Amino acid sequence: MGFRAQLAALAGRFKQEVAFYRALQKHPQTPRLAKILLWLALGYLVLPFDLIPDFIPVIGQLDELVIIPLLLYLALKVIPVNLRQACRDEVESADNQK
Repeated sequence: MGFRAQLAALAGRFKQEVAFYRALQKHPQTPRLAKILLWLALGYLVLPFDLIPDFIPVIGQLDELVIIPLLLYLALKVIPVNLRQACRDEVESADNQK
């Protein structure tokens, strides 16, 4: 598998994950705390300021690699397994129809 194919597979997987989190956010049975945590993760990703400024060597760049996955992990822990699986199935079926 070449580099271009690996990159395309990674981009496809990223697109699928974004669609999964969007489906979780829209689902009426998703707990409010999980929705708040998902919005916090998105906000931290796109807002121009950080809790730890990027000009601090190493730690400044690594805070996004710790905080965003932690928020996503906590959100997924709050959401029931059957609801996560239903949203995952919904995203996969939408991808298969394309």
